[in-house]
Amino acid sequence: MILDISFITIRSSIKYIELFAAIVGSFYFYKYKREFLKYFLVILWYTAVNEFLGFTLTRMGVAVNVIIYNIFHFINFSFLFILFNKCLKIERHKKFTKIFLLIYVLSFFINMCFENYLNQIQTIPYLIASVLLITSIVFYFSEILNTDEVLFIKTNIMFWVSVGYLLYLAGNIPVRVVRNYLYELVDLKYILEISSVLSIVMNICFIFGFIWGEKDKQY
Repeated sequence: MILDISFITIRSSIKYIELFAAIVGSFYFYKYKREFLKYFLVILWYTAVNEFLGFTLTRMGVAVNVIIYNIFHFINFSFLFILFNKCLKIERHKKFTKIFLLIYVLSFFINMCFENYLNQIQTIPYLIASVLLITSIVFYFSEILNTDEVLFIKTNIMFWVSVGYLLYLAGNIPVRVVRNYLYELVDLKYILEISSVLSIVMNICFIFGFIWGEKDKQY
């Protein structure tokens, strides 16, 4: 019973931490409004609204609300590849992120031949995008480590955004694999709880970035 209450509390708190991250991002918008990163605020609000919508549909008894999450993942991953492409400075790395975006988009539409996105959450495209995005984040970190920007890393909002996604994706890849392919071996409740905690940690990283970040010093 205690575990059930804990699970429900963690799951229900996600939408609120996402909303709070969007609010904090809006409050500190002046710090990054001149950078491409400004569009990340749109993604944050979209994420919060999408989460509330999904929660509401579930409470209303609408079983098939998977499509809104499939659309969300497609938009979110596509944006993130573009974001890192804008942030990276080494031309080779920028070309790779363009290729990564193309691979993900192709995998998303090809996978439609095997999965019905109206009632099945995307699996292979999600895992492909996660691995490629982690690679893009590694590119970003490697570039920072080779410049003086590493001295001011705490005040770089993009750094915190990258840390948030790195922690979330690195932890969520095995969760997704278990959830989609090995779900008979474990209690799905615990898997979803881990995913929820990772989402909360990611948004906390975003919030730290907005608070500690300095104006116009984001790349």
